[in-house]
Amino acid sequence: QVQLVESGGGLVQAGGSLRLSCAASGRSFRSYTMAWFRAAPGKEREFVAAISWSTGGTAYADSMKGRFTISRDNARNTVYLQMNSLKVEDTAVYYCAADFGGRVGVRNQYEYDYWGQGTQVIVSS
Repeated sequence: QVQLVESGGGLVQAGGSLRLSCAASGRSFRSYTMAWFRAAPGKEREFVAAISWSTGGTAYADSMKGRFTISRDNARNTVYLQMNSLKVEDTAVYYCAADFGGRVGVRNQYEYDYWGQGTQVIVSS
């Protein structure tokens, strides 16, 4: 059974940093693209960043480039999202997702096969 478990969310002041983790289990993810999405209150879920587990190639939403960094630890089967220079508008529930055989540039949430339960990030002014 595939499980994606996010952690690391919390309350942080604007300008601060957080690192989210996504622990993946249940199968080998070597053929997967892993991604982070987020859903702000009253808004649709949007793409944040993605990483190919096999190649390490990455993709980012334009508004996150330079502030967010996605990475993976093969030994720990964990994907990370380092978020720096956080803004109030980054407040959202952040979700980890997995797409079997997908390209790292896929930003459509409906292409992703598995999802975590989400972790809340609140950025205060």
